Amino acid sequence: METFDSTKRSLFEILKDVHNGKIQLPDFQRGWVWDDNRIKGILASVAKSFPIGAIMLLETGNENVRFKTKPVEGVKLSTEVKPELLILDGQQRITSLYQTIITNEIVTTRNEKNYEIKRWYYIDMVKAMDSNYDLEEAIISLNEKKQITEDFGRNIVLDLSQKEYEYENLMYPVCMIDDYSTWRKGFNKYWEYCGEKLEFWDEFESKIIKNFSQYMVPVIILKKENPKEAVCQVFEKVNTGGVSLNAFELLTATFAADDFDLKQDWEEIKSKFKDYKLLSNVSNTDLIQAITLLATYYNRKNKEQENVPEDELPAITCKRKDMLSLSLQDYKKYRDPIVWGFIKVSKILLEHHIFTARDLPYNAQLIPMAAILAVLGDRIDNVGYKKKLMQWFWCGVFGELYGSANETRYALDLPQVVEWILNNGPEPKTIYDANFSPSRLHTLRTRNSAAYKGVYALLMDDNTKDWLSATGIDFSTYFSESIDIHHIFPVSWCEKNGINRNDYNCIINKTPLSGRTNRIVSGDAPSKYLARIKKHAGVNDEEFLEILKSHVLNPEYLYKDDFIGFFNDRKEQILQRIERAMNKKIPRGEVLGEEGVFIDLEEEMVQILT
Repeated sequence: METFDSTKRSLFEILKDVHNGKIQLPDFQRGWVWDDNRIKGILASVAKSFPIGAIMLLETGNENVRFKTKPVEGVKLSTEVKPELLILDGQQRITSLYQTIITNEIVTTRNEKNYEIKRWYYIDMVKAMDSNYDLEEAIISLNEKKQITEDFGRNIVLDLSQKEYEYENLMYPVCMIDDYSTWRKGFNKYWEYCGEKLEFWDEFESKIIKNFSQYMVPVIILKKENPKEAVCQVFEKVNTGGVSLNAFELLTATFAADDFDLKQDWEEIKSKFKDYKLLSNVSNTDLIQAITLLATYYNRKNKEQENVPEDELPAITCKRKDMLSLSLQDYKKYRDPIVWGFIKVSKILLEHHIFTARDLPYNAQLIPMAAILAVLGDRIDNVGYKKKLMQWFWCGVFGELYGSANETRYALDLPQVVEWILNNGPEPKTIYDANFSPSRLHTLRTRNSAAYKGVYALLMDDNTKDWLSATGIDFSTYFSESIDIHHIFPVSWCEKNGINRNDYNCIINKTPLSGRTNRIVSGDAPSKYLARIKKHAGVNDEEFLEILKSHVLNPEYLYKDDFIGFFNDRKEQILQRIERAMNKKIPRGEVLGEEGVFIDLEEEMVQILT
């Protein structure tokens, strides 16, 4: 089947179809954004009969590919008009030409600094006819008053505010190209039918005006029989606007054809999310992806119940093409369970000291987790089920499995985790794939790493208490006491004592403390600042030692100012916490070599023996 036709159409024929609404835009097209210089450039190209590129149009009339439509910017329709064609590629070019040539109104655009300006466009007839000038130099734009000024507006260099001034200065208004005979009559009358001026006009009309009136545009017409995902894909491949549309924006236009306002629905969902700090970075596309994942999961389950053969079962998926195929019916059916799932995720992770979106290891992991919870529902409150869910979560975090290309993993996570939790099915692939190397702890230095955030959460997830206030770190104290992660052996002390920067800056030498406690720490040795903190805290020795131990460390090394002893001991304790979270053994056998290079002892021994 032929998917498209190619032809040529008169520029003015296209612009007039735009004017009467026969050609419109799909609603997912973003606004017109061309600036003043680009507008002048395309006018010059047409004036020179240079190619401006093909435009791509989509035939309307396919009931399965319905988009909400809108007129090209600047078009004023007295009644609603159903378009025959939609612009997929060429919006910026067509809109620029339409507004400057057809509307006879001032054009609102932007300058090179992206400030909004209003402009009238003219052709300098003398320069246009002079071979010493590039035609682009002959295209000029004037302000609202149709003037060019200098000295902050005090001196008028060019004034075209009246028709007579246009004639006198030989400046042709672009908005009269389609009605040049009217302007010509005024021009001839002003110059009292001067033979020289008549000849000049005839030459201008022949060399410039006719280039506009006879200009042909290559047109590709995508046939209406094409499926929606193909149309959207083609649009993105050819779109010259430079900004890719996401699935939510495309679905918004699709659902609007059925009078459903997806944007408004998302605003209502966001209002539900706003009370949960951990969900602040959840996007509308995340929502659509999670709903698509859940919809395809249930679609497959339903087909399984119908005894459809395994090789004919639909896939569980949430790739872009599948998101674009999401029906309004499925969106409405699975929206509320997914919204509940996201909120439940936030509540569960809050219990594990992940309080904000900033502290979330992977925002992407929320998508399959929300879908899993949508299936499990209230059953997740079973302590055994929740324990399994968190094992899967921590394996994803410390295995660092959600950095990129996640759609395939999502599609495995949902059925595998649900089956594993509810029916003691096989261990999910995410758990099987997860591995954590002890050496990785030495490289975790900033929040850019998911594993860093994971360790940070685990350090607060063991009845951890602030050194000064002795209060446990929970949702309330996290914010009220400005809890953040700080160095245990201060940076200044480490530098004075020749400690490797990579060591003292990694997660092993950091712990969650209040801002007030960290100020007391200052830059002193641990033995000194701990004495000050204990005095301020007003607790006995035994109580203070227990507070320190809640930070997964041995206080003995702090009081001895023994960084190496502290570092090795805490590394081991953190590894044990990670093992418990993943419910997987982490192989040891690594030592730190020179310059922070890690050596696997077993591998090194093999090399020696061979």
